[in-house]
Amino acid sequence: MTASARPTIERLRIRNYRVLRDVTFDKLTPLTVLFGPNGSGKSTVFDVFAFLHEAFSTNLRRAWDRRNRIEQIRSRGTTGPIEFELICREDDGSPPVVYSLAIDEEHGVPVVVNEVVREWTPRQPSLEWRDILRFSRGSGSVYDEAAGRGTEESLDGSDLLAVSTLGQLSRHPKVAALRRFISGWYLSYISADNVRSLTEAGPQERLSETGDNLPNVVQFLQELHPDRLESILRVLGERVPGLERVESERLPDGRLLLRLKDRPFDQPIRAKFISDGTLKLLAYLTVLYDPDGASIVGIEEPENQLHPRLLYALAEEVRAAAGRSQMLVTTHSPYFADALRPEELWALYRDADGFTRNVRASDLPKVKAMVEAGGLLGALWMEGYFDAADPLRYGGRRR
Repeated sequence: MTASARPTIERLRIRNYRVLRDVTFDKLTPLTVLFGPNGSGKSTVFDVFAFLHEAFSTNLRRAWDRRNRIEQIRSRGTTGPIEFELICREDDGSPPVVYSLAIDEEHGVPVVVNEVVREWTPRQPSLEWRDILRFSRGSGSVYDEAAGRGTEESLDGSDLLAVSTLGQLSRHPKVAALRRFISGWYLSYISADNVRSLTEAGPQERLSETGDNLPNVVQFLQELHPDRLESILRVLGERVPGLERVESERLPDGRLLLRLKDRPFDQPIRAKFISDGTLKLLAYLTVLYDPDGASIVGIEEPENQLHPRLLYALAEEVRAAAGRSQMLVTTHSPYFADALRPEELWALYRDADGFTRNVRASDLPKVKAMVEAGGLLGALWMEGYFDAADPLRYGGRRR
């Protein structure tokens, strides 16, 4: 995985993580959307990405403690470690790389039981897997590209991630690329209240998780990428008729203020007086039109505070962005689902034991046939064609 490549996840397996006792998402597409009843596990899948991102961008101990440690993380009634497996590719033509991670807890402290990176290497006359990294409890080996063999290494503690630690060294380029990939994910928890925040002046390249630096991002686009800001405003103007421009204004005290101007009026108005939906749509568009987008972008329930008629178009914007970043979205909205293809939509539901199960829409023959006949996924969902994901059912039984 080089810095210029666009790596993607092809497969994700999760074991013993809250309601995700054993869930696999295989053959992931550039756009992956999760839907299902409340409590079906959508947000938990989203949190798996957040957990891994936090563990890599800060440290494992912090991500672990924020989730109240093993008793709140491990699936109820189960034993053994929490496990994740990612199969990634640097690009469409590159061999797959597998990252496996198993974490347990001892005396309130997370312990990395196993951490493995393997690469599929073409060899004649057969294909073989080669270990790039293999660690357990703070010690193991990492492949030395220059020497062509594995070298033994030790970390300062059993709660440290080898990929995150050794990936900071230039002599391990493949491990470093995997570290950059995971630590570079962007996960959105945007709220309209945060978007209205007053911030210290100064351009910032990427929107924060909550969106509280939106004025800084607009300033960055104004100064360095005016063409991107123009595209954002064009799309926003199509969705919010009458909107003329968006600007960042520096106040005398050094703080930055976001203003929006409607065509009928002479003066722009402050963000605090703009509708929640308009501000959230602007925030989402800055993410989707990011000049240097993250490798993975996650958006949770984008329909909140947006008019239903905007959601079909927003889904199309998200799919367009999937040509630059792999997109993960959770939703309750049939209007958003109407714009999707069967291979992009996964239904999540809880079985009779209370754990999450998943099924792709394209793997449901009846749903696939209805879509081929002109049906829309959101409408089919509302009409009960996704039995397992019906919010009035639990464990396959009607409430």
